[in-house]
Order: sequence, then C-alpha cells, then structure tokens
Amino acid sequence: MKLHPMIAALRKHKAGVVLISLQIALTLAIVCNAIFIIGQRIDRVNRPTGLDESNLFLVTQQWVGAPSADTADGVAKLDAMQKEDLAALRSLPGVASVAPINSLPLLNSSWNGAASTKPGVKFSDKGSNVRTTYYFTDEQAMATLGLKLAAGRAFNAGDVQHQGFRDNPPRPIVMVTKALADKLFPQGNAVGKAIYLDGSSTPSTIVGVVARLQVPATGTWVNGFTWNATLVPTRLDANYARYAVRTKPGQLETAMRAVAPALYRVNPLRVLDDNSVKSFADIRAEAYRADVGMAILMGVICLVLLSVTAAGIVGLTSFWVGQRHRQIGVRRALGARKVDILHYFQLENLLIAGSGALIGIGMAIGLNLALMRYYEMDRLPVFYALIGVVAVLVLGQCAVFVPARRASNVPPVTATRAV
Repeated sequence: MKLHPMIAALRKHKAGVVLISLQIALTLAIVCNAIFIIGQRIDRVNRPTGLDESNLFLVTQQWVGAPSADTADGVAKLDAMQKEDLAALRSLPGVASVAPINSLPLLNSSWNGAASTKPGVKFSDKGSNVRTTYYFTDEQAMATLGLKLAAGRAFNAGDVQHQGFRDNPPRPIVMVTKALADKLFPQGNAVGKAIYLDGSSTPSTIVGVVARLQVPATGTWVNGFTWNATLVPTRLDANYARYAVRTKPGQLETAMRAVAPALYRVNPLRVLDDNSVKSFADIRAEAYRADVGMAILMGVICLVLLSVTAAGIVGLTSFWVGQRHRQIGVRRALGARKVDILHYFQLENLLIAGSGALIGIGMAIGLNLALMRYYEMDRLPVFYALIGVVAVLVLGQCAVFVPARRASNVPPVTATRAV
C-alpha cells in the first residue's frame, strides 16, 4: 500500500489531523508521567519494613499526673511504671513477647541523628557522618519485631539501660542495620567497631547488625537513609510510653482487646483511647493512604484521557468514512477487498498516532523535567516513554477498528449511487 495517496488525502483534513495528533501527544505526555508516578507509589507501598508484620500491634498510652522526667527520682518512678506495664502485657494470654519502643517503621514519629566513625563530628558536617534514626528498646526487640540478625549478637537483659526523655547519656553498645553498617564501614565487618553518635566523643560499640529495618518516616526526604536505623538498648522514661506487642498466631484481635483492661488494672490514671491500640496493618494503611490515593487518582486520570482520545479517534474516523463513500466505492469497484479498506484506515491512523507520539515524547520529557524541578520527582526512565508510545499506538488501532470495518463493509454499488 502506497503512502503518497494516503498523505495527500490527509492534507485535505489538516485541522482534524493536527487536533487528533496534539490530543495523542498530550495524552502520551500525561500518561507516561502518571504511570511513572503510579509505579513509584506502588514501589513505596510494597517495600518491606524489615519487620515480621503479622501478629504485631502497637500500644501508645499516657499517664495522668505522672512524675516529672526532669529529675532523677521522677525518671526512676516512670521507669518503674513502665516495667509494671511491660509485665502486665507480657502476662496476657496469647502474647508472645513485648518490647518498649519509641517508634515503629511507618509511624512518622522519629528520633533522628547522625553516626560517624570519628569523634566530635557535628550533625551539620555533611560527608563526615551518616544520617540515622534511633529505636530505643530492650532485649525482646528482636523477637517482638521479628528482625533478622545479619551479624553479631542481639541485646541481652544486662545491656538495657533507662533514661529520661530529654537526657543524652553515653551509649556503650548499639545495633545497626546492614545499610548503615555498609555506609560506615564499606570494607565490611562492622561488628566490634566503634562509632560516634550525634557528635559525641564517647564511642558506641556495634554488637550486632540487623538485616533490615526501615525508619519511621515515609516522605521523600528520607530516601537517602530509608534503612539507616540504629537500635539502642534503652527504655525511654516520659509521661507516655509505647509498647510493641507480638501475639501468637490467631490471637491478635483477642490480645488487642485485652490491653486496655490489663493496663487500667495496673494504673487507672492513664489515657487510652480508640487509637491507642493499633495493629501494624492499620499503621501501614494509614502511612500509605496518601500514596494509594495518588496512585488511584493518576489511574483514573489515565483512563479518562485514554477514553477521550479513543472517542476522538472514533469520531474523526467515522466522519472521514462518511465523507469518503465515493472513494471507498471506487476502490471496491476496482477490486479492493474488504481487508484492503480496513488496512488503509488502520495505516492512516498509525501515521497520525505515530506523529502524535513523536511530539508526545518531547512533551513527556519536558513535563518530567518540570516535575523534577518543582516536585523533586525522579527522572522519567526511557522504559515508561516506550510503554506510553506502544499504549497510544495500540489505542489508536483499537479505536479505528470499528469505523474502519464499517467502511470496509460499504457495498461498491451503494457507495457510488450515494454520490
């Protein structure tokens, strides 16, 4: 099939060709970037935290009239109250283990700092330290959170200290994630090495390396240190406390309902509301609600744009078929088969969609550069642009099929008599 007569015919419909090409180009530009955004959101939602998330829930409570954490006596009383809570939770039927914790992955409540292999390095000294997030917990953290040990050992009961919330005592030993260990000691073997936290001149010895543990924050600003977590064997004493609880399989709901009565029996002077006891599944759902909503919104936008573009192609092709009854009848009278007429309109659409796709690639790159500049979006991979091109070309062929088939079914005699 020669292209010259086809191009000549398209020249007679310049306005329609230009409009549908620009529509395809705009659709391609938006759809490519939208699919890229959807892919990023899906990757973020599905990335593992490092925890064994099943049968895990978090208790957050606050004491009423609690002692002050600004005095040594107040800190001691708060720690005693926290120990009572831990004992009560560990004795509940169906509970496997309990650990005090200042936060959990995806909770968006974090204690951030910096680690260095040299003493006295300030947090602001970029390049000399590595950003990290602290988890303050005890010897049951590994079992409760379901963490996997990559090297060294876990904490034992003798390692655990306690401190006031505003205090900053020395940290004799710590555990770090493998990601943080690899950044601090690229040559490997971080166990037994000393690091310095938050510009301290007192070393902290790494006794164990955790395979993976995500930091609590979920925003794009943590992308550089998503896995840089440090575990400190310390109970934080304040007027509130958090406890991570692991239950035996199938006992999650029962144990969660038993928490409030058990803690009120220990000390009724506390606040426990409907949000005080949350399963980790609920924490994950809340943390990624915005990402899921964005992915759904982008998906709806893509469907609307593709539908509008397909409708435009169908309408324009149907209009052209109505105008070309004579040409179709002449070709049929000269021996053209139905499949030849069908292929003619499909190839014609391919030329229009192809030109729109070429323009759309440039528009997609330009849109991506704008998003990178103003919204800190990553660079659009070529793969997504190719997916967009294939999508609009396939869409065009599907949209043109029905009017093209109708054109191929026009009888030669009927077409010529209609002139």
